[in-house]
Amino acid sequence: MPVIDLAQISAVVFDTDGVVTDTARVHAAAWKRVFDTFLRGGPGPFEPFDVRRDYLAHVDGRPRPDAVRAFLSSRGLALPEGRPGDAAGSPTVHGLARAEEQLFLEQSGRHGVAAFPDTVALLRDLRRRGCRTAVVSGSGNSRAVVAAAGVLHLFDTLVDGEDAARLGLACLPDPALLLEAVRRLDVPPKAAALVEDSAPGVTAGRLGGFGLVVGVDHGGRAAHLAGAGAGVVVTGLGELTVTGRVRVGAR
Repeated sequence: MPVIDLAQISAVVFDTDGVVTDTARVHAAAWKRVFDTFLRGGPGPFEPFDVRRDYLAHVDGRPRPDAVRAFLSSRGLALPEGRPGDAAGSPTVHGLARAEEQLFLEQSGRHGVAAFPDTVALLRDLRRRGCRTAVVSGSGNSRAVVAAAGVLHLFDTLVDGEDAARLGLACLPDPALLLEAVRRLDVPPKAAALVEDSAPGVTAGRLGGFGLVVGVDHGGRAAHLAGAGAGVVVTGLGELTVTGRVRVGAR
């Protein structure tokens, strides 16, 4: 079985959507509705947003405005930046970002937010063994989402889209967000593991020099995650075994 060896690893950084909370599908559905509405009004033939290919390649893990820019660029399109206060759905980067945020909050508020049970079990096991933990997200809503799922107390620190904007951190696949997490944990990247379900996130872990990068394959993307740099690919975190304990004072 895949192993996290705490003789080598003293901290684990978790992605939020799709790894800690079952919210990636809610985000993907919201982005599809936003982008399809926008694309239907475009000058060319309508090619809908693909919730697997487009979400994973251009959206997952990025702050909302960066996700808008990246997806539109993939289609050879661009919009004016606008301002953070733009009305939802306005034909600006911030207008589309606001539309997705509203849809996500509406759906998650209506149906609730759940953490994956196997992730919760892994977090509890890691912390019992003295391992430090962090959760990261490109979204500015992640603290509220993690808190709503009832697992905020299982993390020593959280780094999100608000931190990225405040500190000027680049989005995935740049490792800046992940490196900020291990900096706060006072652990070098080589002594940390990363758990990610997106290829850009896995790439960021590899570029950041993480000692172990675990890819979580939710369906048919194992080769893609391995190609991006995952040293281990699992279909669920229940497949991971934790061995040893973190030595007191180990960093």
